[in-house]
Amino acid sequence: MIKVGIVGITGYTGEELLKILSLHPDVKIMGVYGRTTSEQRFLKDVYPEFENLNLTIEPLNIDLVSEKCDLGFLALPHGASFEFSPKFINEGVKVIDLSADFRLKDVDIYEEWYKVKHTAKDFISKAVYGLSELNFEDIKTASLIANPGCYPTSIALGIAPSIKGGFVDLKGIVIDSKSGVSGAGRKVAQEYFKNEHPNFKAYKIAGFHRHIPEIEQELSILSKENVTLSFTPHIIPIERGMLSTIYVNLKNSVTSSEEVLNYYREFYKDKIFVKIFKNEELPTIRDVVNTNYCCIGLKVDKRTNKLIIISAIDNLVKGASGQAIQNMNIMFGLKETTGLI
Repeated sequence: MIKVGIVGITGYTGEELLKILSLHPDVKIMGVYGRTTSEQRFLKDVYPEFENLNLTIEPLNIDLVSEKCDLGFLALPHGASFEFSPKFINEGVKVIDLSADFRLKDVDIYEEWYKVKHTAKDFISKAVYGLSELNFEDIKTASLIANPGCYPTSIALGIAPSIKGGFVDLKGIVIDSKSGVSGAGRKVAQEYFKNEHPNFKAYKIAGFHRHIPEIEQELSILSKENVTLSFTPHIIPIERGMLSTIYVNLKNSVTSSEEVLNYYREFYKDKIFVKIFKNEELPTIRDVVNTNYCCIGLKVDKRTNKLIIISAIDNLVKGASGQAIQNMNIMFGLKETTGLI
């Protein structure tokens, strides 16, 4: 059994981790912890549906967690993992960090976008970017996983085969993504449903969203070229789910959607959590909610010589906690789908 602790249990991702891990056949939850060293209350008082687990949200004690656990899931705000991740790893506890603190390889870029001084720089090089379908071999031997963001997951999985197959021009990439309000965190979601719902809006446009450097970094790694793109996120009036529409200029050799789809099917043939839709079919959020799947459809627009890719995920599962558990399965040599299907 893998002995795990969940740090940051009161957020959306902490709750989703608990929901999936409590049913995982090879996991024993050793403890759930708040975001501070003083937070303590019964789990059932926060999540009545988990009353049967008989757990208490404990104050965070790194030494205690290290003694009890093989793996710590850190579902903490950005900037909070600097203190905990190095201590856990030095004590032999593997870490899957769901924040952005170890995703970006350039610390200057991290500090510029997140407005936080990075105090665990030595661990950036140790972190493996946990995009399971693209970094499987590195994840197998990792002690620190930087779990990807939800937008970058939907976008990187959507466009990766096109980049690897040489179908697209990397200049002029435009991405339009729409997310359920849970992507902004529990507090923002509660305020939205109380004061603003139903509403549909763009936010942090023209290069201000923090996921932009993460998306550009991963696409640059895939293409081995520096990629700059235009990204506009939107909030839609649902709790969960994410759909990204990616517009890329085609190279002249591409003649049909089926040609590209065939390459996508071959690229992801052994990746059970990626579903490639048939020609003329496009995924919707309903196809992925409460699952760890990424569903992808596409269409060649001959009139404008563009490839339009639609990628859908559940932002709380494949975009966060489900992917974290998929990474755990890989790290500990389990079947990738264990506890997720």
